[in-house]
Amino acid sequence: MPSACLLALDAATETLHLAVWRDGVVQARALAGGAQASMNLLPAIASLVDAAGARMADIDAIGYGRGPGAFTGLRTACAIAQGLAIGLDRPLVALDTLALVAESAHRQAGFERVWTLLDARMGEAYAACWQRIEGADGVVDWQLARDASDAVIAAPMLLRPDALRALVQAHPAALAGPGWTVHEAAASGLDLPVCPQALPDGEALAALAWRAHAARRWIDPALALPLYVRDKVAQTTAERAAERVDQPSAVSR
Repeated sequence: MPSACLLALDAATETLHLAVWRDGVVQARALAGGAQASMNLLPAIASLVDAAGARMADIDAIGYGRGPGAFTGLRTACAIAQGLAIGLDRPLVALDTLALVAESAHRQAGFERVWTLLDARMGEAYAACWQRIEGADGVVDWQLARDASDAVIAAPMLLRPDALRALVQAHPAALAGPGWTVHEAAASGLDLPVCPQALPDGEALAALAWRAHAARRWIDPALALPLYVRDKVAQTTAERAAERVDQPSAVSR
Protein backbone atom coordinates (compact mmCIF):
# COMPACT_ATOMS: atom_id res chain seq x y z
CA MET A 1 0.00 0.00 0.00
CA PRO A 2 1.65 3.27 -1.12
CA SER A 3 2.48 5.88 1.48
CA ALA A 4 -0.07 8.69 1.66
CA CYS A 5 -1.69 11.17 4.03
CA LEU A 6 -5.27 12.12 3.25
CA LEU A 7 -7.76 14.46 4.91
CA ALA A 8 -11.51 13.97 4.40
CA LEU A 9 -14.64 15.66 5.74
CA ASP A 10 -18.41 15.51 5.40
CA ALA A 11 -20.95 18.00 6.78
CA ALA A 12 -24.06 16.83 4.91
CA THR A 13 -25.89 15.66 8.05
CA GLU A 14 -26.41 17.01 11.56
CA THR A 15 -22.98 15.63 12.49
CA LEU A 16 -19.67 16.85 11.11
CA HIS A 17 -17.41 13.91 10.28
CA LEU A 18 -13.65 14.17 9.82
CA ALA A 19 -10.90 11.67 9.04
CA VAL A 20 -7.18 11.57 8.44
CA TRP A 21 -5.87 8.49 6.63
CA ARG A 22 -2.12 8.12 7.04
CA ASP A 23 -0.45 5.02 5.63
CA GLY A 24 -3.47 2.85 6.45
CA VAL A 25 -4.05 4.22 9.97
CA VAL A 26 -7.25 6.22 10.45
CA GLN A 27 -7.91 9.04 12.90
CA ALA A 28 -11.60 9.94 12.93
CA ARG A 29 -13.71 12.49 14.75
CA ALA A 30 -17.41 13.43 14.90
CA LEU A 31 -18.55 16.91 15.95
CA ALA A 32 -21.78 18.85 16.11
CA GLY A 33 -22.75 20.04 12.64
CA GLY A 34 -25.27 22.63 11.59
CA ALA A 35 -24.56 26.24 12.45
CA GLN A 36 -21.52 25.29 14.56
CA ALA A 37 -19.74 23.45 11.76
CA SER A 38 -18.02 26.39 10.09
CA MET A 39 -16.80 27.75 13.42
CA ASN A 40 -15.36 24.45 14.66
CA LEU A 41 -14.14 22.89 11.44
CA LEU A 42 -10.67 24.41 10.94
CA PRO A 43 -9.55 23.97 14.57
CA ALA A 44 -10.87 20.39 14.51
CA ILE A 45 -8.97 19.63 11.31
CA ALA A 46 -5.73 21.02 12.76
CA SER A 47 -6.22 18.96 15.92
CA LEU A 48 -6.94 15.76 13.99
CA VAL A 49 -3.96 16.16 11.68
CA ASP A 50 -1.79 16.66 14.75
CA ALA A 51 -3.28 13.54 16.38
CA ALA A 52 -2.29 11.59 13.27
CA GLY A 53 1.31 12.68 13.79
CA ALA A 54 1.27 14.78 10.63
CA ARG A 55 1.43 18.38 9.52
CA MET A 56 -0.88 20.11 7.06
CA ALA A 57 2.02 20.15 4.59
CA ASP A 58 2.08 16.32 4.70
CA ILE A 59 -1.43 16.00 3.24
CA ASP A 60 -1.40 14.55 -0.28
CA ALA A 61 -5.08 15.06 -1.15
CA ILE A 62 -8.33 16.22 0.44
CA GLY A 63 -11.68 14.48 0.15
CA TYR A 64 -15.02 16.13 0.81
CA GLY A 65 -18.57 14.83 0.99
CA ARG A 66 -20.24 16.62 -1.90
CA GLY A 67 -23.77 15.64 -0.91
CA PRO A 68 -26.64 15.48 -1.19
CA GLY A 69 -27.59 16.75 2.23
CA ALA A 70 -28.05 19.93 4.22
CA PHE A 71 -27.30 22.90 1.97
CA THR A 72 -25.29 24.88 4.54
CA GLY A 73 -23.23 21.83 5.46
CA LEU A 74 -22.49 21.03 1.81
CA ARG A 75 -21.32 24.55 1.14
CA THR A 76 -19.19 24.56 4.29
CA ALA A 77 -17.45 21.25 3.49
CA CYS A 78 -16.85 22.22 -0.13
CA ALA A 79 -15.53 25.69 0.70
CA ILE A 80 -13.19 24.50 3.46
CA ALA A 81 -11.85 21.60 1.37
CA GLN A 82 -11.43 23.90 -1.63
CA GLY A 83 -9.62 26.57 0.39
CA LEU A 84 -7.26 24.08 1.99
CA ALA A 85 -6.53 22.36 -1.33
CA ILE A 86 -5.74 25.66 -3.05
CA GLY A 87 -3.64 26.86 -0.12
CA LEU A 88 -1.67 23.60 0.04
CA ASP A 89 -1.62 23.11 -3.75
CA ARG A 90 -3.18 19.65 -3.41
CA PRO A 91 -5.89 17.88 -5.43
CA LEU A 92 -9.43 17.22 -4.23
CA VAL A 93 -11.52 14.06 -4.39
CA ALA A 94 -15.30 14.53 -4.38
CA LEU A 95 -17.09 11.80 -2.41
CA ASP A 96 -20.80 10.97 -2.73
CA THR A 97 -22.31 11.26 0.74
CA LEU A 98 -24.80 8.47 0.01
CA ALA A 99 -21.92 6.19 -1.04
CA LEU A 100 -20.26 7.00 2.29
CA VAL A 101 -23.42 5.75 4.00
CA ALA A 102 -23.19 2.55 1.92
CA GLU A 103 -19.58 2.04 3.04
CA SER A 104 -20.60 2.56 6.67
CA ALA A 105 -23.42 0.02 6.27
CA HIS A 106 -21.01 -2.54 4.82
CA ARG A 107 -18.63 -2.08 7.73
CA GLN A 108 -21.42 -2.41 10.29
CA ALA A 109 -23.72 -4.97 8.70
CA GLY A 110 -21.89 -6.46 5.72
CA PHE A 111 -24.29 -5.04 3.12
CA GLU A 112 -23.13 -5.46 -0.49
CA ARG A 113 -26.14 -3.99 -2.33
CA VAL A 114 -27.93 -1.22 -0.52
CA TRP A 115 -30.43 1.62 -0.69
CA THR A 116 -28.97 4.58 1.21
CA LEU A 117 -31.28 7.26 2.55
CA LEU A 118 -30.93 10.66 4.20
CA ASP A 119 -33.90 12.77 5.26
CA ALA A 120 -34.32 15.82 3.02
CA ARG A 121 -37.11 17.35 5.16
CA MET A 122 -40.29 18.71 3.55
CA GLY A 123 -41.58 15.11 3.41
CA GLU A 124 -38.83 13.99 1.03
CA ALA A 125 -35.62 11.95 1.13
CA TYR A 126 -32.30 11.76 -0.69
CA ALA A 127 -31.80 8.23 -1.96
CA ALA A 128 -29.51 6.13 -4.13
CA CYS A 129 -28.93 2.42 -4.72
CA TRP A 130 -25.35 1.09 -4.57
CA GLN A 131 -23.48 -2.10 -5.37
CA ARG A 132 -20.11 -3.04 -3.86
CA ILE A 133 -17.71 -4.23 -6.55
CA GLU A 134 -14.16 -5.48 -6.86
CA GLY A 135 -12.10 -4.09 -9.71
CA ALA A 136 -9.52 -5.91 -11.80
CA ASP A 137 -6.83 -4.44 -9.55
CA GLY A 138 -8.47 -6.00 -6.49
CA VAL A 139 -9.63 -2.63 -5.12
CA VAL A 140 -13.17 -2.79 -3.75
CA ASP A 141 -15.38 0.24 -4.35
CA TRP A 142 -19.01 1.31 -4.74
CA GLN A 143 -20.85 1.94 -7.98
CA LEU A 144 -24.48 2.83 -8.62
CA ALA A 145 -26.47 -0.42 -8.76
CA ARG A 146 -27.92 -1.49 -12.10
CA ASP A 147 -30.89 -3.60 -13.12
CA ALA A 148 -30.98 -6.59 -15.47
CA SER A 149 -30.87 -4.29 -18.51
CA ASP A 150 -27.72 -2.58 -17.13
CA ALA A 151 -29.61 0.66 -16.42
CA VAL A 152 -28.77 2.60 -13.25
CA ILE A 153 -31.53 1.96 -10.71
CA ALA A 154 -31.22 5.19 -8.73
CA ALA A 155 -28.48 7.79 -8.87
CA PRO A 156 -28.65 10.29 -5.97
CA MET A 157 -32.14 11.74 -6.22
CA LEU A 158 -34.93 13.42 -4.27
CA LEU A 159 -37.98 11.23 -3.67
CA ARG A 160 -41.33 11.29 -1.92
CA PRO A 161 -41.97 8.23 0.30
CA ASP A 162 -44.47 6.63 -2.12
CA ALA A 163 -42.06 6.87 -5.07
CA LEU A 164 -39.23 5.57 -2.89
CA ARG A 165 -41.30 2.59 -1.79
CA ALA A 166 -42.17 1.73 -5.39
CA LEU A 167 -38.50 1.77 -6.39
CA VAL A 168 -37.41 -0.36 -3.44
CA GLN A 169 -40.19 -2.87 -4.17
CA ALA A 170 -39.07 -3.07 -7.79
CA HIS A 171 -35.38 -3.40 -6.86
CA PRO A 172 -35.08 -4.89 -3.35
CA ALA A 173 -31.81 -4.41 -1.45
CA ALA A 174 -30.68 -3.76 2.09
CA LEU A 175 -31.58 -0.37 3.58
CA ALA A 176 -29.11 1.98 5.25
CA GLY A 177 -28.95 5.47 6.68
CA PRO A 178 -30.83 7.56 9.25
CA GLY A 179 -33.42 8.51 6.63
CA TRP A 180 -35.05 5.11 7.10
CA THR A 181 -35.94 6.06 10.68
CA VAL A 182 -37.79 9.15 9.44
CA HIS A 183 -39.32 7.48 6.37
CA GLU A 184 -39.85 4.00 7.82
CA ALA A 185 -43.29 3.74 6.21
CA ALA A 186 -41.56 3.57 2.82
CA ALA A 187 -40.11 0.19 3.81
CA SER A 188 -42.93 -1.09 6.00
CA GLY A 189 -43.73 -4.76 5.33
CA LEU A 190 -40.92 -5.23 2.79
CA ASP A 191 -38.89 -7.50 5.13
CA LEU A 192 -35.50 -6.05 4.18
CA PRO A 193 -32.45 -5.74 6.47
CA VAL A 194 -31.98 -2.23 7.81
CA CYS A 195 -28.95 -0.38 9.21
CA PRO A 196 -30.30 3.08 10.16
CA GLN A 197 -27.16 3.94 12.14
CA ALA A 198 -24.98 3.95 8.99
CA LEU A 199 -23.55 7.45 8.56
CA PRO A 200 -20.95 9.23 6.39
CA ASP A 201 -18.54 8.69 9.28
CA GLY A 202 -14.78 8.98 9.56
CA GLU A 203 -14.00 5.35 8.75
CA ALA A 204 -16.13 5.52 5.60
CA LEU A 205 -14.58 8.85 4.63
CA ALA A 206 -11.08 7.47 5.01
CA ALA A 207 -11.84 4.32 2.99
CA LEU A 208 -13.48 6.11 0.06
CA ALA A 209 -10.95 8.94 0.05
CA TRP A 210 -8.13 6.39 -0.14
CA ARG A 211 -9.78 4.49 -3.00
CA ALA A 212 -10.42 7.68 -4.96
CA HIS A 213 -6.85 8.87 -4.37
CA ALA A 214 -5.36 5.51 -5.36
CA ALA A 215 -7.43 5.58 -8.56
CA ARG A 216 -6.28 9.19 -9.17
CA ARG A 217 -9.88 10.43 -9.30
CA TRP A 218 -8.70 13.94 -8.52
CA ILE A 219 -10.43 17.17 -9.42
CA ASP A 220 -9.10 20.68 -9.74
CA PRO A 221 -10.02 22.50 -6.49
CA ALA A 222 -11.33 25.41 -8.57
CA LEU A 223 -13.98 23.08 -10.01
CA ALA A 224 -15.26 21.73 -6.69
CA LEU A 225 -19.04 21.96 -6.23
CA PRO A 226 -21.65 20.55 -3.87
CA LEU A 227 -24.23 18.05 -5.16
CA TYR A 228 -27.48 19.65 -4.05
CA VAL A 229 -30.02 17.48 -5.99
CA ARG A 230 -32.79 19.72 -4.64
CA ASP A 231 -33.13 23.27 -5.93
CA LYS A 232 -35.68 24.41 -3.35
CA VAL A 233 -34.94 24.96 0.33
CA ALA A 234 -38.36 25.62 1.86
CA GLN A 235 -42.07 24.99 1.34
CA THR A 236 -44.61 27.71 0.80
CA THR A 237 -47.31 28.26 3.44
CA ALA A 238 -49.84 26.58 1.15
CA GLU A 239 -47.58 23.54 0.65
CA ARG A 240 -47.07 23.13 4.38
CA ALA A 241 -50.82 23.34 4.98
CA ALA A 242 -51.52 20.80 2.23
CA GLU A 243 -48.98 18.38 3.68
CA ARG A 244 -50.61 18.59 7.12
CA VAL A 245 -53.95 17.66 5.53
CA ASP A 246 -52.52 14.85 3.39
CA GLN A 247 -50.23 13.42 6.07
CA PRO A 248 -51.73 14.13 9.49
CA SER A 249 -49.51 11.55 11.18
CA ALA A 250 -46.26 12.46 9.44
CA VAL A 251 -43.17 12.90 11.54
CA SER A 252 -42.49 16.57 12.19
CA ARG A 253 -38.99 17.88 12.62
